[in-house]
Amino acid sequence: MAAKQPALVVPAEEDRHARTFMQWPSSRQVHPEKAFLDILQQTIADIANRIAEFEPVALLAGAEDHMSARKRLAASVELWDIPTEDLWCRDSGPLFARQPDGTLAVSHIRFNGWGGRQIHKKDGLVAARIAKRLGLPVIDSGLKGEAGGVEHDGHGLLMAHESSWVNNNRNPRLSRDDVEKRLLAAYGAERMIWSAGVAGEDITDYHIDSLARFTGPGRVLINLPDKPDMKDPFHVAALDTHDTLVAAKLDVEVIPEPVRRRVKAIDFVASYANYYACNGGVIAAQFGDREADRIAVKALQKHYPGREVVTLNVDTLGEVGGGIHCATQQMPA
Repeated sequence: MAAKQPALVVPAEEDRHARTFMQWPSSRQVHPEKAFLDILQQTIADIANRIAEFEPVALLAGAEDHMSARKRLAASVELWDIPTEDLWCRDSGPLFARQPDGTLAVSHIRFNGWGGRQIHKKDGLVAARIAKRLGLPVIDSGLKGEAGGVEHDGHGLLMAHESSWVNNNRNPRLSRDDVEKRLLAAYGAERMIWSAGVAGEDITDYHIDSLARFTGPGRVLINLPDKPDMKDPFHVAALDTHDTLVAAKLDVEVIPEPVRRRVKAIDFVASYANYYACNGGVIAAQFGDREADRIAVKALQKHYPGREVVTLNVDTLGEVGGGIHCATQQMPA
C-alpha cells in the first residue's frame, strides 16, 4: 500500500525562491529610541537591497511609511501596503507550503508575539494579509509559535528546542507529542529531533535558527563557543543540542562563535548560523572578528557551493536579539 501523501510540504529553504518577504520596523512602542530605530531601518534596507541583487524582494510596511522607506531602498525592492510593527518576518510572516497538486498554501503557525511578550496587533495579521493578496488558502496548524523556532531540511526532518514550543506562553495544554504531531503535519515532515533549549532567558525562548541550521538533507551547520561557560544556560543548551544532533547520526559541522566582536554586550546575538540562503547567494553576518568571520564564510561556501557569500554588518539586529534569517521569509518558486 502506497504511503499517504502529506497534505502540505514546506520546500527546503535552499530551493529556488519566487521572492523574499521582509518587514519594516516602525513601532516606537517596540523601539522607543528614534536614533536606534533609524539605524535599524537602515540595516533592514541594506539587507533587502543585497538580497534584491539575487531575487525579488517585497518589503512590508504601512502606506504611511512608504515614502521614508523608499529613500533607503533599491528601485528593485517592492513595497507592499501591509502594516507592520517590527522586522521579524521569519516569525510573523507566512510559512509557504506546497499542496498535493503543486499549488502553494500558507501553513499557518499563529504568531502571538513570542508568547505575548510584545505587541503584535499588526504583525499578527501579516501572514494572512500576504495570503489574501496572493490569493492563497490559509491552513491552520493548530499551533502558536514561530518559524524561527523550528528548522526543516525539506526532506522529512525537523529539529527544534522544546523551550520555544512546549511552553504555556504559546501552546498551553499541548504535550510535546501533540506539538510534534502538528509541526510534522505543518511542514509535511516525518521525523523530529528535539533538544531542551532555554526557557525564559530571551524573548524567543531560544530559537534554534540562531544556533543550528540544516544546509541539506541530514546536514547541519552549528555555531558553538570555543570555550563554553558551563554557567551560561545558552552554552549548556547549545552543547546539548550539538550532542543530540550527533547522536541522531546527522552530518554536523561546528563553526566557532566570534570572540573579538564589535559589540561586547553579554546579551548580543552573535550568530553566524542566522544567515539567509537566496537564489545564487548567501547573505550572512560578520562581527569584526577577522578569524571567526573568515571561518564562517569558508563554511558557508562549502555548504552552499556555487553561491556568492555576502557578509554584512548587521550588529543592530544582534542588539535586538536576532539576525538576517530572522528578518526574512522565502516564498518558493
